[in-house]
Amino acid sequence: MKRLLFLSLALLFLAACGNNEANEEATEGTEQQDLEEITLVLDWTPNTNHTGLYVARDKGYFEEEGLDVEIIMPGEAGADQLVASGQADFGVSYQEGITMARIQGVPIVSIAAVIQHNTSAFASLADSNITAPKDFEGKSYGGWGSPIEEAVLDSMMQQEDANVDEVEIVNIGDTDFFAAMEQGIDFAWIYYGWTGVEAELRNEPINTVYLTDYSEKLDYYTPVLSTNEKMIEEKPETIKKFVSAVSKGYQLAIDNPEEAADILIEAVPDLDAELVRASQEWLAPKYQDDAPRWGEQKLEVWENYSNWLYENDLLEAELDAEKAFTNEFLPN
Repeated sequence: MKRLLFLSLALLFLAACGNNEANEEATEGTEQQDLEEITLVLDWTPNTNHTGLYVARDKGYFEEEGLDVEIIMPGEAGADQLVASGQADFGVSYQEGITMARIQGVPIVSIAAVIQHNTSAFASLADSNITAPKDFEGKSYGGWGSPIEEAVLDSMMQQEDANVDEVEIVNIGDTDFFAAMEQGIDFAWIYYGWTGVEAELRNEPINTVYLTDYSEKLDYYTPVLSTNEKMIEEKPETIKKFVSAVSKGYQLAIDNPEEAADILIEAVPDLDAELVRASQEWLAPKYQDDAPRWGEQKLEVWENYSNWLYENDLLEAELDAEKAFTNEFLPN
């Protein structure tokens, strides 16, 4: 009799355990289902411009905000087009791209500056002796075919009485900087935080001519995070949650670049780990820089750059800069 009672109690205990496990699994499943599915499209292959996004995903910051964020590559369509059409909720973009898009009536909006100041430069191998815009004369420039490139070159060269018509402009597409130099190109436009740091690691001396040394109007936001006007109108709380999580991600990258680099390396194993770590150290103080908080954008920066584009006949009309960006979703 006691044995039967013991067996009955044991069966009841096992059944209760089974029910608890089933309930826990059901609860977990419900929690997963409750997460809002979001798509984030990158502008390019993953690099340290994107670290805060991967940190937010892999440290669970998105999940804490109730979001399930999928990070995808842009493909042939491009990030701006995917975001503007609603095929992606958020994207990585650039001030110049958003400016051009809005002039054409495309409803895309910048919601945070990833890096506070423009860190791009025209770079060349040191033995080319290109150290200033006047040295561009008689040289070949490798670009991607945008009219903005020639205008920037012209603007900088005019300050030194040099002529942009003396530059051979070659469309090299997405050819790597170092490969382009081996193919006879003399200089190209780079982001120092990636290609410049790579040059240091390769012990390959390069010269850099920074855009911001020649015009404050060229100190624009690149890259930025974007969304579309429909999202802002219909899902402002989703945007606020997204930006809150991303802000935490970039704050960790600022405060602990080594940990942030490890997260990116684990998320994207194909990346050069040494380059990621060195680039992360270089970029960490530049994400926020002199801004009161990460992601902050200034109206004057948007106006300065759009006015420069308009003055150089690169815009068909003047930009309504106040509608091109917003700080309203940044954490206080």
